[in-house]
Amino acid sequence: MSKDTFSDPHQARLARFRFSIIGPLLSAPPKKGELKAHLEALSKRIWQHPLTGEPLSLSFSTLERWFYRAKKTQDPVKALRTKRRIDAALVRKLSSDLKRMIQRQHQEHPSWSYQLHMDNLSVRVKEKPALGSIPSYSTLYRYMKTHGLRKQRRVTQRHTEGALIAQERLEHREVRSYEMEYVHSLWHLDFHHGSRKLLGKDGKWIKPLLLAIEDDHSRLVCHAQWYLDETTESLVHGVKQALQKRGLPRALMSDNGSAMISAEFTQGLERLGILHQPTLAYSPYQNGKQEVLWGQVEGRLMAMLEGEETLSLSLLNEATLAWVEFEYHRKFHSEILTTPLERYLQGASVGRPCPDGTTLTQAFCVEVKRKQRRSDGTFTLEGRRFEVPSQYRHFEFLHIRYARWDLSQAILVDPQSQICLRTLYPQDKAANATGLRRPLSPLTSFSTPAISSPGIAPLLKKLMADYAATGLPPAYLPQKDKEKKKEKS
Repeated sequence: MSKDTFSDPHQARLARFRFSIIGPLLSAPPKKGELKAHLEALSKRIWQHPLTGEPLSLSFSTLERWFYRAKKTQDPVKALRTKRRIDAALVRKLSSDLKRMIQRQHQEHPSWSYQLHMDNLSVRVKEKPALGSIPSYSTLYRYMKTHGLRKQRRVTQRHTEGALIAQERLEHREVRSYEMEYVHSLWHLDFHHGSRKLLGKDGKWIKPLLLAIEDDHSRLVCHAQWYLDETTESLVHGVKQALQKRGLPRALMSDNGSAMISAEFTQGLERLGILHQPTLAYSPYQNGKQEVLWGQVEGRLMAMLEGEETLSLSLLNEATLAWVEFEYHRKFHSEILTTPLERYLQGASVGRPCPDGTTLTQAFCVEVKRKQRRSDGTFTLEGRRFEVPSQYRHFEFLHIRYARWDLSQAILVDPQSQICLRTLYPQDKAANATGLRRPLSPLTSFSTPAISSPGIAPLLKKLMADYAATGLPPAYLPQKDKEKKKEKS
């Protein structure tokens, strides 16, 4: 059968089948008295059912009824459709109590299947015989479908406020597929739990996670790597490689996982000028292009590794990168009507060059403000002391960047220009115990005098001169007797 045959409704296919039998009698009407012979000849033939393909024989009365029905109308194909039953819209076996029970049961359990509703309804009817007889599955199915009591997707099993809002939005808001117009306009990022476990060196089985970053327009995988956890450290490690391979995108979409909303990752994207577009809470379907990729990973990549018994993380990463570069990128994609690699190379790009590795490392850090201890020139990060070089001892407050998974160093930055001034290291108390100390360099280019300059200060001299210029007498009365006695003595 052709593709068009499968896309037509059943009634239309049946009507065309009937018209193909009766149509010749309408285009070349038999002479008077010969219609019966033509219909008897057609009734003796064996036909093929248009829906099932099974052999089919038609009676004389059926053919006669089709002929006169088609002859009396201007649209014979429409007239040959199966007539709708008079009681098609009526529910005969459902009482008012049963209908209310079905509606209440659907409100309480909207994610149940029709069969599950049927099974639970049967138990309730048996417990309460006054409700009537148990309806058939087809009766229940038609009633629920007609009244919009359809199965709803179970977004999450959590009954939090955010989960309920997400489920309501999914049920009442349309979902549309989309595609960005340019390469590097939007990247998709997500972790995927692998279907196979790896045996670690400690003898424990570990389930690896695949971090994949995909370009929206071309479907090209910017980077893919398996990890043993879903931490911010692993996320930043993979994202930095994707940026160094392909360049900087304009926006990046991810879910609301703890690593994706961490300060190191979000602030790093902001410093690189990448717009972070997290999906709505409990709405993973917004990042659906990643789900298509996971299907390819499990259906082809992991299927080809079924025969490998000792699967390690390094072997899994080597096989993944080879499969991505030499099959996935070069395989025809039915959605974009070309290969991801071809579309990536031929499409207009809005990407930007990627900075060097040091800049990337300094970008994916959390920035905090700390007060410097004037006694020894240190500050504290995550319970660990860090030393500040003496040339920065005049800073009261320090703006520090650091990654919480790596406390081996921190970065001192200028809060105004965001320039990284110096790399700072933890305090080494054992080295400080040697007693060696460098002399402090002066903070200014001139030395402060040891004593103050003689005489009255310039400001006070000016104030006294201004007061004398007014011509007013002194605003105090001296005690002449006591002053003269002191002068004589």
